[in-house]
Amino acid sequence: MRTGKIVVGVTGASGAIYAQRFLRQAAEAFDDVYLTLSAQAVDVAMTELGVAINRSQFSTRDWLGGDYRNVHLLDEKDFFTPPASGSFRHDGMVIVPCSMGTAGRIANGISNDLVTRAADVCLKERRPLVVVPREMPWNLIMLRNLTALTEAGATVLPACPAWYHKPRSLEDLADTVVARILQVLGVDQTLFKQWMVKD
Repeated sequence: MRTGKIVVGVTGASGAIYAQRFLRQAAEAFDDVYLTLSAQAVDVAMTELGVAINRSQFSTRDWLGGDYRNVHLLDEKDFFTPPASGSFRHDGMVIVPCSMGTAGRIANGISNDLVTRAADVCLKERRPLVVVPREMPWNLIMLRNLTALTEAGATVLPACPAWYHKPRSLEDLADTVVARILQVLGVDQTLFKQWMVKD
């Protein structure tokens, strides 16, 4: 059952599969998904998934495997869009994957594109912001930026797949991260069972 609105930012960090798998779930869980992609995110999707994302004729069919008309692609440089304003009410934002450059800009209040501006709005309006970094190792600057984001109210959810449910594919592994994102947002998920909870 769909309900509410979610903002999703996809940056150029490695891990395009996380964005792909999360967007499929978000499209099923929310009435509207407001999506913004960095230029590097488009390049990474091609490199890692073999998916060509056409901004001018955007379609979710090739990328997400279905026709999700509730996924709205926004121009990453256009601040005249709903998520750029605090007056636009929504249920939170997920940046997946989140590059360390993006995390650093948000942590230091630098809104140079729609992803960072929408994240800044979430923090100032006290709305959920989930940041999913996919980088290792972390240097001291990264740790301090992620600490600053946490102190400002964001949830830092590193893309660390779980193994205890015996995954059989890369998709299974990615879905362990996607499931945790959904849980943080308060969305019921059926991707894998809760630990030690029986049916």
